[in-house]
Amino acid sequence: MHLNTFRETCNDRVNTTLSQTINALPHHSETLKQAMEYALLIGGKRMRPFLVYATGKMLSVSEQDLDGPAAAIEAIHAYSLIHDDLPAMDNDDLRRGHPTCHIQFDEATAILAGDALQTLAFEILSNYPLSSELSPKRIDLIKIVSHAAGYNGMCGGQAMDLAATGQQISQQQLEQLHNKKTGALLSACVEMAIALATDITPQNQLHLLKFATTIGLAFQVQDDILDVVGDSAVLGKPQGSDQQQNKSTYPALLGLKQAQAYLDDLHQQALQALHALPYNTQMLMSFTDFVIHRSY
Repeated sequence: MHLNTFRETCNDRVNTTLSQTINALPHHSETLKQAMEYALLIGGKRMRPFLVYATGKMLSVSEQDLDGPAAAIEAIHAYSLIHDDLPAMDNDDLRRGHPTCHIQFDEATAILAGDALQTLAFEILSNYPLSSELSPKRIDLIKIVSHAAGYNGMCGGQAMDLAATGQQISQQQLEQLHNKKTGALLSACVEMAIALATDITPQNQLHLLKFATTIGLAFQVQDDILDVVGDSAVLGKPQGSDQQQNKSTYPALLGLKQAQAYLDDLHQQALQALHALPYNTQMLMSFTDFVIHRSY
């Protein structure tokens, strides 16, 4: 199956799951419900759900068993974007080509929408239909996401990013920051698929986790590069916002050419990790190429 075709299939599945989940919520706070739906369903690349589905399919996990993890990780991602955009954080007015949640609604509603989407992710993981033989794995999925989303992952990385703003930090510190802020959720996608797989050796798990860590870092490096050379209309957010806020980025630290060279090196590392696996990795290789060469 072609990458774009599979991506559309994944998008349809996760969007359906998310829409049904939101629609099933009671109506006692309609504005909050609308804000949650707005943040979840106004667009987005859906790269994290794709990574759940692509890795799981490669490991022979059914799509039905992957629907919950895919929806949960996207709910966490959507909550993080709402909070990142708030005036106290990055203070952005545009996300995915639309007004950010606190602009479309108001700041208090946006904060609550983020809070509610975070907890919704764990409701999904706790309650979504799961094959009987995989039911004992449910707690493993919750552990993976809670670790990746909290102090040891995304939130901790965001705090490190805020502390590094306007500061000179080393490349090692920048990698640690982004392995948590961006990489942790991307790695969690692969980890959840591994958790649901019934037959994968420890060595192959290591190769897959190496791929996940590398592609997570590559994703952030390309994001940093696009902030310098990208088009706001394509990005769906203001180009140059990292530079304006004096963020610590790879182009700022290494220079644009060296950042691009580092991205190429990460590309090769990710492909090497996939080549070491005894599975059909074509979809993940295509995904890797997309991450490296994307324009948004």
